[in-house]
Amino acid sequence: MKLRQFVFIATLLTAASIAGSGARPQGPVTAGLPAGSVEVVDLEGLHDVEFGDTEDELTRRGILRTDVDACGPALAGHDTISPIFVDDRLVLLWLGDTTRTPEGVTAGSPIGEVWDSYPSVRELDAPQGTYRFDGLLARQGDRAYLFLHDGQVVRKIIAGYAEWAQRLFDEGHSPC
Repeated sequence: MKLRQFVFIATLLTAASIAGSGARPQGPVTAGLPAGSVEVVDLEGLHDVEFGDTEDELTRRGILRTDVDACGPALAGHDTISPIFVDDRLVLLWLGDTTRTPEGVTAGSPIGEVWDSYPSVRELDAPQGTYRFDGLLARQGDRAYLFLHDGQVVRKIIAGYAEWAQRLFDEGHSPC
């Protein structure tokens, strides 16, 4: 296995453990949250973090923290969002339950909302005999949202470079 592939897989494992697992509510989890507590991630990134930013740049700006009790670096002020770096560049964000796309899709949204919001979405089938979720890949240029779902609702959202989102789905993920 090449070092780059090993680092990518290790990073995915880290992000999976930070993001957590288990059952999620049947409706959007943003219901009942105080105004302003829901973060929006678009295909550029967050308001203070962009895809392609380096670990050094984010650390210098005080956004990337390595002093937290987690399997990898965390984003200051974005406790439920896990960054995934490859070759020192931010390539994906693993979104927490209180994060949504600009179109309003969040963990717990019915998959029909994904189809309505992203008409060119592509279906991705999890390998038979695994416990992995199926996916919907909504691509715009070199960026994409990967919506992992159980056939009814979105369970996890990953945003970032389309190539890396596709690799995450193809190679799988599990806790570290």
